[in-house]
Amino acid sequence: MQKLIKNGSLQTDHWTVLKEASGPEVLRAVPNKNFIVPLQFWRDYGTELEDYSGEIAIWLDSHEDVEEIKHQLGKFALIALNFPVFSDGRSYTNARELRENLHYEGEVRAIGDVLRDQLFYMQRCGFDAFALRHDQDPESCEKALADFTTGYQASITEPDPLFRRR
Repeated sequence: MQKLIKNGSLQTDHWTVLKEASGPEVLRAVPNKNFIVPLQFWRDYGTELEDYSGEIAIWLDSHEDVEEIKHQLGKFALIALNFPVFSDGRSYTNARELRENLHYEGEVRAIGDVLRDQLFYMQRCGFDAFALRHDQDPESCEKALADFTTGYQASITEPDPLFRRR
């Protein structure tokens, strides 16, 4: 079972990330399950997925831009942003774009190579859920969200920089 921190606490994950599939028949073989599908899969089969019995969310890889889905945001209760390796920070930008510019209010989930050291900063960029890498200790990661009491820069969680909060 995937280790998930959502809204600051450990929770059971009710979603399955679909990495690869040849078509929507894969989803129909498992009815009433919630799937997070790749953006390209949703582009290719979106209309066929509308009658699926479970919920469908999407995930964007780090090279994909949230601008591509800005007119469909209302369709998704969850948007996952992938970190293919911990050193690839492009998904931080996508999270900020979703929150600041597109005013997305649903769940923004970090998936992929998600490590404890990143969680505090991911939260500041707008992530509210974190599917941890398999080797991460969930209890330690939960504490990481409070590693620092404040930040100097403005963020999604604190829109004013420190000098304006004085």
